[in-house]
Amino acid sequence: MNTLTIDNKSYVVIPKKEYEYLVTKAASKTPPAKKMSLDQGKKMAYKLIDKWAKEK
Repeated sequence: MNTLTIDNKSYVVIPKKEYEYLVTKAASKTPPAKKMSLDQGKKMAYKLIDKWAKEK
């Protein structure tokens, strides 16, 4: 691991393999997207369309 300074900002340089490991580890900690049925999705879409139409 190396430290690099550009414009008074410090950056850390790590090997690509370690970076990919950190990215996958961080991605696994995020909660999965909420899945909904087709009917629920339609209702949500219509609500958003109505909301956006009122804003104009």
